[in-house]
Amino acid sequence: MANGSSSSTRILGIVLVAAGVGLAFWGYHLSDTVGSRISHAFTGSYTDKEMTFYLAGAASFFVGLFLVMKS
Repeated sequence: MANGSSSSTRILGIVLVAAGVGLAFWGYHLSDTVGSRISHAFTGSYTDKEMTFYLAGAASFFVGLFLVMKS
């Protein structure tokens, strides 16, 4: 039973790592839109939507990495 749980944890970790990379990549693409460029030019900071994708991607990546290393 412990072996099945370890395998499930590893698979979940891999999925979270992939999701984290995908979310960060999506955030990067959002930063290349016209609206984001205009907002960045005037405010000097990223939009809330971009930051949400970056932070969610980083959190998912690191939790997934922890689960993969733990199992």
